[in-house]
Amino acid sequence: MPTLTIYESRGEGELFKLRTAEELERFRPDAEACAVEVNAREEYQVIDGFGASFTDSAAYLINQVLDEPRREEAMQRLFDPQEGIGLSVLRQPMGASDYARTIYSYNDLPEGESDPGLTRFSISHDEGDIIPLLRRALALNPDIKLFASPWSAPGWMKTSGSMIAGQLKPEYYGAYAEYFVKYIQAFAGHGLPIYAVTPQNEPLYEPHHYPSMLMLPEPQAEFVRGYLKPAFVRSGIESKILCYDHNWDRPDYPLGVLEQAGDSVDGVAWHWYGGEPAAQSEVYRAVPGKEVHFTEGSGGEWIPPFEQAFSNVMRTGIRILQNYSRSFILWNMALDERNGPTVPGFGKSTCRGIVTVNQQSGALEYTLDYYALAHFSKITRPGAVRLGCKSGKDSVYAVAFRNPDASIAAVLFNDSEQAENVALKLDGGEALSFRMGAKSALSVKLDG
Repeated sequence: MPTLTIYESRGEGELFKLRTAEELERFRPDAEACAVEVNAREEYQVIDGFGASFTDSAAYLINQVLDEPRREEAMQRLFDPQEGIGLSVLRQPMGASDYARTIYSYNDLPEGESDPGLTRFSISHDEGDIIPLLRRALALNPDIKLFASPWSAPGWMKTSGSMIAGQLKPEYYGAYAEYFVKYIQAFAGHGLPIYAVTPQNEPLYEPHHYPSMLMLPEPQAEFVRGYLKPAFVRSGIESKILCYDHNWDRPDYPLGVLEQAGDSVDGVAWHWYGGEPAAQSEVYRAVPGKEVHFTEGSGGEWIPPFEQAFSNVMRTGIRILQNYSRSFILWNMALDERNGPTVPGFGKSTCRGIVTVNQQSGALEYTLDYYALAHFSKITRPGAVRLGCKSGKDSVYAVAFRNPDASIAAVLFNDSEQAENVALKLDGGEALSFRMGAKSALSVKLDG
């Protein structure tokens, strides 16, 4: 007999609860139901997984503020596939982001100095909190893939002379490519292989209150094609290069880079702060064979009510996966009770971490983002393949996968304001019928 594993979220206080099939609310056999049909013969992208980022702030909170028992509890609940939710992708800032205690790169110099040979390159900053946590995460889940993205090149390489704003000077394209090489080699020396990099986080956004660097499509294509990819080839580095790393509202950017840089680019990275997930499919279909990754989306106080915030992660996560993404990566792994720490001068933070670490009490809390990610990550393992999945109603979102062990996983979300009768069918076989409450989520795994 097949074994069913079911997790259900009905609202605040009822998040990601393990259920038996008998515990699900049923409906009358003659009642109308929304059919969710899974076609196991229809295959799409391979899944790398789900995760977040060990920013400087997140790593500090987990590694230094939490005591050892709470730290180990958090790491197990985040990364262990059996004891926790098995997160399997991590996107690491290369240097400071907005969520860091100081502004730093791996080659900071006094004003007016330069170091094109990178003789003073060092990842010593990351050896304090970030690298120990990454190593522990990989020990708990060896399937983890690491991504890396810079918010800025070192200030001496830029027109602004600072990690704040400005553009990369063309005379330092070669040095910046070697900066990536040294970063990847240094992390490899700690047993941390980098699966993929992006040349620049949010290259069209140039804020003046945290590290940033403007990088338009033509310079990005030139940098990747003429410098970064050749540097990787010379050094025997196999890390993939993903272009763009910004919002859905500018698909013209990755299309331009892919046209100009061609085989030097392995895929496209996307964020959710503008546009629609369908942009991922638009670019994927225009340039087939390139990987699609969703590398950053943060929840927070800007989506205030609990239900709307949980719904946003569930609804949008399903749509991201429906549009060819191999990954679904949220933002900070941890923030404190004030949504920080942030870089000096940042102002009020409204973002939310996967966990909250209270700096005053040392308490650890799992946020709604943790439980929303759990709906995907717990039942869908790295190497899974997305399957054909059709829902009979626009308000019932659904996505399905075949795991490497041949089990079938499905994630459903009822975005309606009312309960819905749902009949989940695999290849037209006998349906699993249940009633989904308004704004509720269900994850189902079928073994055997």
